[in-house]
Amino acid sequence: MTTQQKNPQAKKFGLPHIILILGLSILLCGEAYFGYRLQSLSSEQEQIKEDYSMSNNITFGLFSVDQWRDKITAVVNRQVGDFNLTRAQKKAMQAQVEQQLHSLVSKTVSEINKPQKTLGGKLKKLAFNTMVNADEIQAQVPGFAKTIVDKVSSPASQKRLKGIATSKIDQLEKETYDNTSEANDAVTKHEYDKYHVTDPDGFNKQINAKLASIRTVTYNYAYAMLGCVAFALGLWLLMRKYVHLHTILFIMSLLFAFVLLAVGISTTIIEVDARIQTLNFMLLGQKVAFENQVLFFQSKSIWGIVEELVKQSKPDAVVVGSLILVFVIVLPIVRMIARGIHILSPTKIAESKVVKYLAFESGKWDMADVMVVGILMTYIGLNGILKSQLSNLNIHNSFLTTTTVNDTSLQPGYFIFVGYVIFAFTLSYILKRITPHKA
Repeated sequence: MTTQQKNPQAKKFGLPHIILILGLSILLCGEAYFGYRLQSLSSEQEQIKEDYSMSNNITFGLFSVDQWRDKITAVVNRQVGDFNLTRAQKKAMQAQVEQQLHSLVSKTVSEINKPQKTLGGKLKKLAFNTMVNADEIQAQVPGFAKTIVDKVSSPASQKRLKGIATSKIDQLEKETYDNTSEANDAVTKHEYDKYHVTDPDGFNKQINAKLASIRTVTYNYAYAMLGCVAFALGLWLLMRKYVHLHTILFIMSLLFAFVLLAVGISTTIIEVDARIQTLNFMLLGQKVAFENQVLFFQSKSIWGIVEELVKQSKPDAVVVGSLILVFVIVLPIVRMIARGIHILSPTKIAESKVVKYLAFESGKWDMADVMVVGILMTYIGLNGILKSQLSNLNIHNSFLTTTTVNDTSLQPGYFIFVGYVIFAFTLSYILKRITPHKA
């Protein structure tokens, strides 16, 4: 029996094979390009969000003594600068001054008229009672009080008083500080120079615009990648009767799966983002507000998770990171290589124990599908915890208003990785159906 009779897929390499290879190669290049752009934009988005979270970190805002000092000082200075005595206040002040003057005159007269033991004291008392009429002095008190109030409320006096109050506030401001100001200034200058802005509003607007644009584009690239894979998978339905083309189609499908895996493990899969969107209250009739205060931000890819775990000094973390590396990244790659070797090699190699085990039986060790479920459960758990905790910070009353935001989300990398898991499972099923060797 000839080789072609033994292997029904063996058929002379011809034009259909070339057309199929060229067509799938173009599609594969498209998938790889979309994946490259997705990974690049995902890294850019991660960097932008890290810059945003650093510039708006709660340490440099709500938890900074400097920020509270600046905001309160601005309110007090504004109150001092805008202060002017009203007619009612002047009237009340005059009444207080009159009361104090009447009391002062009464105490003075009483002090002089008390019994004197010395000759000098008796002479002073006699001279005072002869030349001074206490009732006349008391009658002049309202005029004295009005003169004092007019003098105090004059523009020149108020200017001097405001200057004294402002200088004391400035002195207190200089004496009130923490150790975050220098770090905040350095971070702010670096971030503003990086994004070519000069103020917080401009920085936040530019960041939000960039992130909105990147988010749309990254999802479009993710959909395009999955569309390429779906098209390749659809070819199996169209060519299920063209047995002689199955080997090439399977090898090319493995390359599609490899691109999915590479992008899925290197692109951000989850973001944890919790912030206080607004916190404001009224102080001396003025609004004091803190905005975009980032409580926590973290984003990771599967590869990033492995790196983070392996770099730690704790043995258990290193073990977990190594297990993820072996069973989620290395083993799937080895399995794809083994499938390619099995489908392309002669029977002796294809049916060797190592190749057959890796191609058909090692799936129970492949933890990619477990990783998909684990990431989903992590997202659900974190999202629920953050929603519960942040809801307790939402306060709306006459004194204080706070609004929190939970932007925790699954990222395109997760959906690409899910696409790989589904596609790899489908290829395992297909291989068992098309293998020319004894499965």
